[in-house]
Amino acid sequence: MTVTNAMRPRPVRRPVSRAALALGLAAGLYAAAAAGGPQTATANPAPAASAIGSQGDPAKRSPNAVTVSAIDFKRGEGGSGKLIVRFSGEGAVPDLRNLGSSVVVEIGNAQLPGTLQRPLNVSDFATPVQRIDARGSAGGAQLVLATSGPFESMAYQTGSEYIVEIVPRPATGMAAAAKAGKAVGATGGDAAAGAQPRYSGKPVTFNFQDIPVRTVLQLIAEESNLNIVAADSVQGNVTLRLTNVPWDQALDIVLQAKGLDKRRSGNVVWVAPQKEIADYELAKEEARINIEDRAEKVTEYIPVNYGNAEDIARLLTEESKGNATGGMSGSSQNMLDRGFLSPRGSISYDKRTNTLLVIDIPPRVANIRRLVQQLDKPVDQVVIEARIVIANESVARELGARFGVSGSKDNAYFSGNLETNTANRNSQVQAQQTNTTLINNYNACLAGSNPSACVAPTLVSSSITRGLMTNLPATLNNPAGSLALSILNAGYLLDVELSAIQEQGRGEVLSNPRVVTSNQKEAVIKQGREIGYVTLTGAGGNLTPTVNFKEAVLELKVTPTITNDGRVFLNMGVKKDELDGFVSVGTFGQVPQIAKREVNTAVLVDDGQTVVIGGVYEFSDSTDISKVPFLGDVPILGNLFRNKNHTKSKAELLVFVTPKVMRVAQR
Repeated sequence: MTVTNAMRPRPVRRPVSRAALALGLAAGLYAAAAAGGPQTATANPAPAASAIGSQGDPAKRSPNAVTVSAIDFKRGEGGSGKLIVRFSGEGAVPDLRNLGSSVVVEIGNAQLPGTLQRPLNVSDFATPVQRIDARGSAGGAQLVLATSGPFESMAYQTGSEYIVEIVPRPATGMAAAAKAGKAVGATGGDAAAGAQPRYSGKPVTFNFQDIPVRTVLQLIAEESNLNIVAADSVQGNVTLRLTNVPWDQALDIVLQAKGLDKRRSGNVVWVAPQKEIADYELAKEEARINIEDRAEKVTEYIPVNYGNAEDIARLLTEESKGNATGGMSGSSQNMLDRGFLSPRGSISYDKRTNTLLVIDIPPRVANIRRLVQQLDKPVDQVVIEARIVIANESVARELGARFGVSGSKDNAYFSGNLETNTANRNSQVQAQQTNTTLINNYNACLAGSNPSACVAPTLVSSSITRGLMTNLPATLNNPAGSLALSILNAGYLLDVELSAIQEQGRGEVLSNPRVVTSNQKEAVIKQGREIGYVTLTGAGGNLTPTVNFKEAVLELKVTPTITNDGRVFLNMGVKKDELDGFVSVGTFGQVPQIAKREVNTAVLVDDGQTVVIGGVYEFSDSTDISKVPFLGDVPILGNLFRNKNHTKSKAELLVFVTPKVMRVAQR
């Protein structure tokens, strides 16, 4: 049995006892004496060599030889490689040593079957180990691990398993900056980059064969400078071989192997069976509960400034009890778990003064007071400012003409329509009848007794009623610009009128609602009007009018949440409704038509940042032509027989939001 503080890996040899030295010396003298006689092929049993692990014949050197049953390799934490050698039984004595870039494991009293004597390529595991050569030797079995790069080796043996761990050593300088991942230091503890290693004890090497556990604990106490107290129930022996392993990891391995556990207080460690420690902690907890059950209760009045006493009382009792007993069952558990109160405690509240009334043992009351101080804090407020911009732009151009020819010739009447022709004909017939009557009266006067008194009649002419062949003027709001030409000659009337107009419109509507609310509290602000309209109910002649109202408002509804990093999460809805005329329903009156603009969204915004949460862009381009077929298609002259209207409109809706956090300090 030996204990070695090893800062670097080195082979371990058992000390040779005096009896073994004497037996070896006797064998040497016998061999020297026999050298002068006849030569024999008898193998030298070398009992002394067997004691120090030499490469003699295992069948003669160790009567308790074992067999290697399996060789396994896997990747460990931090990119380490683990070689696991399993034996058919206990009693194997492996020996680990480093030879340059290789790690050699000699097992002097173990046989290696032929099926396992083969090389293993493990470079795909991305560990320092690249290749494993397993072969038999004159004295037993030999495993050679070929590595690449800097590494540290450690080994430990438990029962019938021997584990060799090759961990990459942290590089220095620029090489360290180029490598990432985990590394294991010389202490043997796994360490992530920049993190504390799990095991940080000084590395030790132990080689125990059926040694009492209490002796192992004593050796670990000497190496760790700790005070270890072992319970009387810590008994039994352990066979353990550890090479270059941190002492705290060695302690855990021993405790796990024997079903033990530890509790540490300062530099004193108590070691006992796991059940004994669990029973001790359970008894300690039950004693604490019994003390609470017998402690004197006190009454405390705790004022609540910013919160609600009812909500805090519910949080400290019902909700906390539900969280504590989630997943458990049993009446005893429900009796013990009463939130932050003891089984005998109670809590109530006064709404008028917003005060908590707590009756419980002093430790629980003090704990509740501290919790209330943490919970009863002012809530930050948020100013939410929204801007709704509605921009409209339109351009309209219209060209139109009115053209007509009216007149009569040889009892032929022509104009733009039949009604005009009839009017012109009637006017001409009436004029002819009037002239005939005047002429007849004049002739009768001449044939009378006093022809000198006769006055020659003035003949009347027929009037021409204007008739338009095309009537397609520009009609955009009574166009202000037009050009007209009329020609009257010899019973003919020509009318020509050209009209044109262009309209341009541009408007912008800006709405700016603003509201202040507390964190996680919904706020609503609206402004507008309600439009009334009449509806009729009933049937037949029994109709009853009813007045209903429709809202057309600007509304901002928002619930802000201030995050821990100072940003604001907004769950909001913005609505902008306007009256857009009425729809006639005949004898039942008119119904209002509402133009709706609405956006509902949730967005995360920095404090004071302005963000566009929504936008709508509309563009329309239309051309309307009214014309007389065929004539309207004639170049140049066709403009007299057609009307052309070209309209372009553009509308854009943008919604901007800016939240600003108002920090509220506690007085």
